[in-house]
Amino acid sequence: MENVKVFSIIIALFSVLSVESVGLKDLKTCNFGAVYNFGDSNSDTGGGSAAFWPAGKPCGETFFGRPVGRGCDGRLIIEFIAEHLGLPHLSPYLDSIGTSFRYGANFAIGGSTIRPQNESMSLNGVSPFSLDIQIVQFDQFKDRSGYFYNRSYPRDRHNLPRPEDFSKALYIFDIGQNDIAAGLRKKNDSAFHASVPDIVDQLAKAVQNLYEHGARTFWVHNTGPIGCLPVSLHYHDIKPEELDEQGCLKAQNAYSMEFNRQLKARVIKLREKLPRAALTYVDIYAAKYELIGNAKKQGFVEAANICCGFHEDEIQVYCGHKQNINGTEIYAGSCENPSDFISWDGVHYTEAANRWVAHRITNGSFSDPPLPIKHA
Repeated sequence: MENVKVFSIIIALFSVLSVESVGLKDLKTCNFGAVYNFGDSNSDTGGGSAAFWPAGKPCGETFFGRPVGRGCDGRLIIEFIAEHLGLPHLSPYLDSIGTSFRYGANFAIGGSTIRPQNESMSLNGVSPFSLDIQIVQFDQFKDRSGYFYNRSYPRDRHNLPRPEDFSKALYIFDIGQNDIAAGLRKKNDSAFHASVPDIVDQLAKAVQNLYEHGARTFWVHNTGPIGCLPVSLHYHDIKPEELDEQGCLKAQNAYSMEFNRQLKARVIKLREKLPRAALTYVDIYAAKYELIGNAKKQGFVEAANICCGFHEDEIQVYCGHKQNINGTEIYAGSCENPSDFISWDGVHYTEAANRWVAHRITNGSFSDPPLPIKHA
């Protein structure tokens, strides 16, 4: 109990200190042996392509040189986090070819929600792999990998996680945007706000489940400013009074902010309920909003511009797709320099934008407590 009290005091102190004022040299660096990620397309490294249909060109062109299952021209935030920790990119749990789970696994699937939705992938892109299913998959992964690890010769274990690494791993949650999108589709503000406590509760239950199975270090992302996504700005007739100072839809961002407010409050409560856990709340919303508001200063074009896709004269063709318009086939390819853009396809960020955000969240600037990820 004494250790628990000391940890609680440390958390309280760091919550009121800036990153610069914390004596990091006196803190032990976390040598995470593995990373396990749960999320949606913002951190899906190929699970959706393995489960449904493969991502096509021009996705992946910047870094990988070919489509590799990411809804992006290159690397995602989760991959910059892995690189920062000195770990390889995470293999998707559902990918059966060329995978290694020695240093973790990625359970994120594009279109996934925290709370199961009465919708479908074919209807509106909602994945059946909601967070509760991802946690079930993890539980099975942990049990089965341990079984085979303990019954294999050492030379056959190189792609399996070491059982002792599960308690030393970093567990990342990057999910919630599709729950908000579902609320926006239903156009019922009161119903959405009534649903937020249950959405947050579902995520808290996932954290508690992992904790009960030995997980101790959690890195919980809130959700980004959905009202700033160019797809929202291109597909709606918008009045000037609906926009904020950054040109984002105020009403949509209000959904994100309400979810984030309740999520942060729940993370704080979880610290009390799970005394041996280290829970970091990461303000992805603030990081992305700062980038959007300073796009040109940071070397990007206007944040509302889309690199991949065709969006002109009220004609909308999604990234990588073809469409016949008045007898002419239009291919929605990518821009010449994706690194100049924040938005890849109107929904997802480019590798350059992902790098910008990742570098700022890993140093603790947008975290509560304000600690770099290596000290989380």
